[in-house]
Amino acid sequence: MTEAASEMDLDALARVAAYQFGSDGSALFDDPDLEITRSSSGRPRQIIAPDGRIGTYSTTGRFTLGLAGGRRLHELLPYPDYRVVVGDESEPFVRDEKNVFAKFVREVDPDVRPGDEVLVTHHEGELLAVGRAELPAGDMLDFETGMAVAVRDGAEG
Repeated sequence: MTEAASEMDLDALARVAAYQFGSDGSALFDDPDLEITRSSSGRPRQIIAPDGRIGTYSTTGRFTLGLAGGRRLHELLPYPDYRVVVGDESEPFVRDEKNVFAKFVREVDPDVRPGDEVLVTHHEGELLAVGRAELPAGDMLDFETGMAVAVRDGAEG
């Protein structure tokens, strides 16, 4: 079931986003046109904006980002927060929702931990995809093999 988001829902979801992404993350929900799909028990599941899926509120109490949510965070969060930066050689693959491998990571927010939702950006700053970090930041930069980010949604080129 999909319904317009109530102010109480948005406040609660904004608090979770502020915990997960820092105080600027709460602005993900500064949109009166958001809709929420709910589970059969009534728990919020998907948060949808006119421009696409902001994210999914998982049973772990955290969000998994959709591309629309990634675009909003890309504008809201200061660089390098929650970013994994890749170069030209990875761009077409990441846009096509292929995973990011450690050997192609140029820069990363030093606070990224495995399981964090991250923004995959081009070295010139453009958002390429959103996904889940599989390695801590230091290992993304040090390793020559291994998956750094499991990409969920890629941005069309």
